[in-house]
Amino acid sequence: MKQLSETWFAEGRIDFELKKYTLLAYLQEVNKYFTENKLYPQLADIIFHYNNIVAFRENKKYLQEHFPKKLTGIQLEKLQVLYEKMIADDELMEELESIIYYSEGKMKNIIRNGTQIYEFVEEKINISPVGIIPLDMNEGYFFLTSGAEKTTGVYHYRLSIFEKHDEKYRSIRTLFIDNWERSISTTYEGMKSALIKRWDHLPNPAVYLIETNLSFPVDETLLPIAKRSLVKFISAAA
Repeated sequence: MKQLSETWFAEGRIDFELKKYTLLAYLQEVNKYFTENKLYPQLADIIFHYNNIVAFRENKKYLQEHFPKKLTGIQLEKLQVLYEKMIADDELMEELESIIYYSEGKMKNIIRNGTQIYEFVEEKINISPVGIIPLDMNEGYFFLTSGAEKTTGVYHYRLSIFEKHDEKYRSIRTLFIDNWERSISTTYEGMKSALIKRWDHLPNPAVYLIETNLSFPVDETLLPIAKRSLVKFISAAA
C-alpha cells in the first residue's frame, strides 16, 4: 500500500495541488481495502496521520519541533549541518494551513467509513468462556471462528498492563498456534483439553470462544477486532 511519511504534508515542495494529489492517491488505496472489509493496518495508519495533522495544527511546539528544515550550509570541520527554518515564510504557512484543512476533512470521511465497518464487525462478534475460567485471566487461549467455516483458529494470548499519561491500559499479545477442524467429535471443550495436554505450563488456562456468523478477512479485520473485544470482555469480568 502507498505509505505517507509522518510529515508528508510539510515535506518537499509545499504546494496545495501537489499535496492534494498525494493525499487522494493514498485515500483511494485505503478506501479500496475498506470496500473489501479489510481494516488493518490501513485504519490504524490513517488515524495516525489524522491525529498527526490535528496535532500539527493545534500545537505550536509540535510545529516548531517537526517543521522540515532547509539545508543552508555545512561546517566541514565539525561535520554539522546548519538548518534554516521555513516558518517565517507567511505565504508558505498559508499554503500549509490550506493543505492541513483539506486533508483533515478528507481523512475524517474515510476514517468514518472504516469505523462503521469496525463497529459492525464488533457487534457481530460473540465471546463466551470454554469451561471454567480461572481467577488469573491474563494468559490463556482463544478459539476464533467465522461464518460457516469448520476451521477454528487457535491462539495463545497474554494480557499486560502499561501506563500512559498516568492512566493504565491493557495490551494483548497473541501467538497463532494452529487451525483445527471442529466436528461432532471435536468440541471446543475437547480442543481445550488437547491444549492443556500439549502445553502443561498452563494446567488450568482461561479459554474463550470468539465467533461470528459472518465471514470477514481474518488477519486484516476479524483477528484485530477480536483481540480488542477480548481485552474489553476480560477487563469487564475482572
